Amino acid sequence: QIMDIKSLLNPHKRHYYRTIWFKHDLPAGLTVFLVALPLCLGISLASGAPLYAGILSGVIGGLVVSLISGSQLGVSGPAAGLTTVVAASIISFGDYRVFLLAVFFAGVFQLVLGILQLGTVALYFPSAVIKGMLAAIGIILISKQIPLSLGYDEPDFWTEGFAGLFSVNKFYKNFGNFYHHFSQPVVLITIVSLAILVLFSNFFRRKAKWLPLPLLTVSVGVGLSLVMPLINPAWALRATQIVQIPANIFGEITTPDFSKVFSNNRIFIDAFTIGLLASLETLLCVEAIDKLDPLKRRTPVNRELVAQGIGNMACGMVGAIPMTAVIVRGAANVDAGGRTRLSAFTHGLFLLAAVALVPFALNKIPFASLAAILLITGYNLTKPGLYRQMFRLGWNQFLPFIITIVVILMTDLLVGVAIGLMISIYFLVRNNFNAEYKIVQHQESATEYFYIKLNSMVTFLNKVNLQKALYKIPPYSVLTIDGSDSRFIDYDVLEMISEYEKQAHERHIQLILKNV
Repeated sequence: QIMDIKSLLNPHKRHYYRTIWFKHDLPAGLTVFLVALPLCLGISLASGAPLYAGILSGVIGGLVVSLISGSQLGVSGPAAGLTTVVAASIISFGDYRVFLLAVFFAGVFQLVLGILQLGTVALYFPSAVIKGMLAAIGIILISKQIPLSLGYDEPDFWTEGFAGLFSVNKFYKNFGNFYHHFSQPVVLITIVSLAILVLFSNFFRRKAKWLPLPLLTVSVGVGLSLVMPLINPAWALRATQIVQIPANIFGEITTPDFSKVFSNNRIFIDAFTIGLLASLETLLCVEAIDKLDPLKRRTPVNRELVAQGIGNMACGMVGAIPMTAVIVRGAANVDAGGRTRLSAFTHGLFLLAAVALVPFALNKIPFASLAAILLITGYNLTKPGLYRQMFRLGWNQFLPFIITIVVILMTDLLVGVAIGLMISIYFLVRNNFNAEYKIVQHQESATEYFYIKLNSMVTFLNKVNLQKALYKIPPYSVLTIDGSDSRFIDYDVLEMISEYEKQAHERHIQLILKNV
């Protein structure tokens, strides 16, 4: 950080950064802003938080995190991966100010992880579990947007979680609510928005990268919502089906209620969950963005966690939802030609200007367009191809993946990830058992010869199976145990072999030990 300040004080460096900003980072920052704006609103909507909370999160990600982070192309803001836990947390507390305490302490948790240099710990989570977590989030994200895409503007059915949707009473009640709330103009906007996102995605990716598809989707949705009442007054959208951002957003900012810190143990449980998931998503994102960086720069992961921790503490203090580094925005930054973190900072300035100067323009956006964007986001997280890919990798990858999904849908994210991790560890231990040794048998004259070749690592986990193999050796035979390739043999295994040596003599087994 000191070197960065010295560089900025140097007049030649200032001219260099000014040139880079005008030529590359300013247009890239504008592009990322256009991508981020509808996503900030949509993720707030999916999280059940005030709509301005998502934009504030994006502002903090741009203006605060970008200056502290060591990532040159990463962009932070509210992420789809946290919507499930955020929505559940807000509902469980019943008080948004108490939820903000969880966000603040999630930031403290991330800050501690970074200071203790534990940024690499999150990378030890098996990819099958992480993919299962993201796929479950995709399913929940889709289920939450279906009511809004059909015109049901008060989705109170969500308060009992995903599993509660399919209880007998709730299931029929939901269908009744859909019938009464079904809105033709909302469905039309949803269909048109989905058509734009699906049919034109390849064209805009190849031919018109300068125009973000989510922005076009939202613009068309606004146009339809303004034109339809002119054709038929009955097609006007209700106020609850359109974005409502306060004219004076700074007067509406909510702060955490620190007087209730110790009133509910769930505050710290949710803080740990949010902090852990935000750290996982951030580290996966910066790794992906580093691979896209044409200059092949590497992000210091511990410094990134410190930046994210400070950012989430700031989010908690000003009423914003938690943030992570976001792959969609980072990829948009790379595609738009961003060179330094000034592009992320610039996107934050544009977000701040949008809510401060033109909130009336944002209040024309229909929820149906945002719901369509989130339906596609959810689908991308849980594509059918992902399930086929995981199945082809074998049961040791597919079972942790699918069990993580099922448990998350039935309980919550933290329980699902924990159980998925336990299943992965089970397969790891089982594979370790299977690879502990190789045994070869042959016979010369009337004597049977057995040769056991120990592998490179022989731990106490291998003791049971190896002991069973030794006691199957018949009397009056010759047994060789070869540890020449072993870099480590656990003391428990050595002790077991030593005890077997005495029993082998009694059973008339000739035991030969090599490098054991």
